Amino acid sequence: MTLDSPAVELLAPAGNPEKLEIAVYYGADAVYLAGKDFSLRNFSGNFTLEELDQAVTFAHRNGVRVYVACNIYPRTDETDRIAAYLGQLAEIGPDAVIIADPGVFAAARRIIPEIPIHISTQANITGLDAARFWRDLGARRVNLARELPLDDIRRIADGVDLEIEAFVHGAMCIAYSGRCLLSSFMTGRDANRGRCSHPCRFHYTLMEAKRPGQYYPIAEDGRGAYVFNSKDLCMIAHIPEMIDAGVRSLKIEGRMKGIHYLASVVKVYREAIDAALDRSEGRRYVVRPDWRETLAGVTRRGYCTGFYLRDPDQIVPEYNPPDSEIRQDFMGKVLERLSATDILLDVRNKITVGEAVSVFSAKGPPRPDVIRRITSETGDRLFHAQPNNRAILSLRGGASPLDLIHRAPADPAPLSEE
Repeated sequence: MTLDSPAVELLAPAGNPEKLEIAVYYGADAVYLAGKDFSLRNFSGNFTLEELDQAVTFAHRNGVRVYVACNIYPRTDETDRIAAYLGQLAEIGPDAVIIADPGVFAAARRIIPEIPIHISTQANITGLDAARFWRDLGARRVNLARELPLDDIRRIADGVDLEIEAFVHGAMCIAYSGRCLLSSFMTGRDANRGRCSHPCRFHYTLMEAKRPGQYYPIAEDGRGAYVFNSKDLCMIAHIPEMIDAGVRSLKIEGRMKGIHYLASVVKVYREAIDAALDRSEGRRYVVRPDWRETLAGVTRRGYCTGFYLRDPDQIVPEYNPPDSEIRQDFMGKVLERLSATDILLDVRNKITVGEAVSVFSAKGPPRPDVIRRITSETGDRLFHAQPNNRAILSLRGGASPLDLIHRAPADPAPLSEE
């Protein structure tokens, strides 16, 4: 089964079955995920073959497409295993396979000709001729290199009959389109084979050779420096420009991020894309304050617009420690609605009777509420509920399965104007 694509697609990460469910619930048009091997996120949980089959069935039942990443750069001794894996994907029937390596591409065209192929950002497509090259070989879509400004993307989109995909939000890599050797040199973990240790996020200092043990911070603020550390991409203020440039799939980074990040970012960009496409009655696209507040409340390293707008100030390293201003307000995920007011909660952070909370749903703004009572599953009254447990919460207004419960927000750190 395959599903028709909308005019503009919101593509969300799904690092495991729970994240898949969250991405679908909060409004993704499509998800990208992977099996246990042959993708670039080996530490995100991923899916067994049985889980992949279940994922495709679940997503299709909800009108969502599934793209399976097979974008590793393989070694020769993996050729037979990759061929066998592609044959297994044929039986599962995803809507596309994401590939970077030409050898894997050739194998996929031979083994699964009925499944469309999307070219990964790892393929470093920076020009029109490269896009035409992959089109002529049979690719359906290209995810363009992150180094491209919007005017270059427009030229490619206008010049080739291909679906154009580009990142709209999430972590950026200091390497060229993510092809990095730092991890291999420093920790022996190959980033191009899904085992990146993220040394670009390590905290570095300077030491003079004849003064061992005396460390000097590189940054002038005295805290050391994340010398490679890029800010996170955030294009919430520029959705219409991306669409006008010909981007038809707006991709969120983050298969290894948690469900709080995923729900928040998918919901915001779902509403933003819908608003950008609604040009009725001369409506103008405006970034809503609640979008900014939601994006300001997720784990990040500062925000920027990357290379899209040719603004050099947007691509300088982030010298502040990550998460310095982020409060951990995510309290849990609703598993079941038991009554008009009572819910069964999968508790992720400590919660207390009487706390003011916010119910984060797929539709509408967050709803203020308060925890009136906490009960264990065996019926015992509790004053607190601890992480990694399940508890019954009594709220004033209740909540629905897959809603998230947040601690009532303080004033969030402002999201800078992009």
